[in-house]
Amino acid sequence: MCGCPIVCPPRYVVHDYCTPQVVPVIHPVVTINRQNIVSVPQHIVQPLQTNVTVNRGFVPGAQAFPAAGGFGGFGGFGGFGGSNRLFF
Repeated sequence: MCGCPIVCPPRYVVHDYCTPQVVPVIHPVVTINRQNIVSVPQHIVQPLQTNVTVNRGFVPGAQAFPAAGGFGGFGGFGGFGGSNRLFF
């Protein structure tokens, strides 16, 4: 043996460190304003008016102007129109 030093292959010791690096991540947000049209019924009352002429015809035995007053002597309701059964 010659007394020469023996050199072994080197050993590597690695110390890992983490350094944060900011990477922007963009999340797009879309806002939609929607107007929904809903049909709602609106009840409208339309008044109608009509004129009705009632032909009473000739009443036999009726006086032209009765003593109790009124017109035509038909009686009822002050002597006017009480006997008309079309509307009562």
